Amino acid sequence: MLPQSTPSRARRIGVAAAAAAAVAVAVAVTPQAAASPVVYPAALADSFYSSPGDLESRHPGDVIDSRVVPAPAGFIDTTAVQLKFRSTNSQGDPITAVTTVLSPRDAAPGRPLLSFQHIVNALGLECAPSQALYTSDPNLMIREAPGLNVALQKGWSVAIPDHLGPTSAYGAARLGGQITLDGIRAAQNHTALELKGSPVGMAGYSGGGMATAMAAALAPTYAPELRLAGSAYGGAPLNIGKMATALGENPHPAFGLAMAAALGLEREYPNAMPVTSQLNQAGLELRDRIVNACTNEIIASGAGKSVREVSSSAELLGSAPVQAVLDHNSVEHTASVPNAPVFEWHAGQDALIPVDSITTTMRRYCDAGVPVQSKTVWSPDHLSAAVLGLPDAVQFLEDRFAGTPTTTTC
Repeated sequence: MLPQSTPSRARRIGVAAAAAAAVAVAVAVTPQAAASPVVYPAALADSFYSSPGDLESRHPGDVIDSRVVPAPAGFIDTTAVQLKFRSTNSQGDPITAVTTVLSPRDAAPGRPLLSFQHIVNALGLECAPSQALYTSDPNLMIREAPGLNVALQKGWSVAIPDHLGPTSAYGAARLGGQITLDGIRAAQNHTALELKGSPVGMAGYSGGGMATAMAAALAPTYAPELRLAGSAYGGAPLNIGKMATALGENPHPAFGLAMAAALGLEREYPNAMPVTSQLNQAGLELRDRIVNACTNEIIASGAGKSVREVSSSAELLGSAPVQAVLDHNSVEHTASVPNAPVFEWHAGQDALIPVDSITTTMRRYCDAGVPVQSKTVWSPDHLSAAVLGLPDAVQFLEDRFAGTPTTTTC
């Protein structure tokens, strides 16, 4: 049993969660099988990311360390600080995590705080936002990041958590939701930022939207003290098990992302998801190529491959432990509902995410009294929908910060 919660380019991004689940269920073993050693990422040569010995005595969101850093390239009149804080993994154990907080220069105390969850398709720790924001390597750069200047110019602070956690557990949405909430706690606990009483919003798209949606759902039980104004997320895969069933096992150009996410879930759930033990020689070679890789290398290494090429296992969706992991990381199966308004958008013909799971989840939220604004944007693909929905998402958050009454589409 899993623990309960405690306090083109469009294709490669969009299929990540779906393919992840497909590979995970295809190579997972029966409950009686012995788990093989999990391959974790190489540690960063930076003591800031190390974990203290007294972690158990700290509370979620406690700031363990902080450092002022330069504003990343592309940001205007901005200050930046990185916070190392205590969070919780999917098993309920204490972990450390990091968030990068950007603020306008001479920012007003009590200004709004936006937690923005970037799309991070990676197994290597150097791919996390706190690293990638500062790289000069074009393969690692977060090109969308300067778009956050819109929020900064409105006077908001923006927190960008490393939501895959200290082992880069790609695919673990519950972990991402908890790290997101604890990153907000940490930003408000850091006295120098003067954010203690600030209204808080959350946003993200695709995989970042999945972490945002999970954070919003978990907030009432995991972080009930947070003053959340609302969350805005788009193209969010809210049921990764259903995506796995739909995707199947055929060769796919983004199979590398699928393999990466299966390995990421194994890192987070080593007993329920012993993926490595079911890999054949080709699968082990692919694993070794991508175990510390970021998006481009992962895609190139796995392009056109399939489950059958990397595993001889016939085990599919019938494994109870695998089903439990998928449900544990699916917002549709998360019992708690948000305690703040939600704006959700998706493409009308998005073939990469189960839109019916979005509809079902939003209906459940509406029935529970959550103010929901749901919008369908008529886009030809998953990534274009991100751009088309963004202006409405920003306006939604601005209205929530201003205290404007919420309208709903319920």
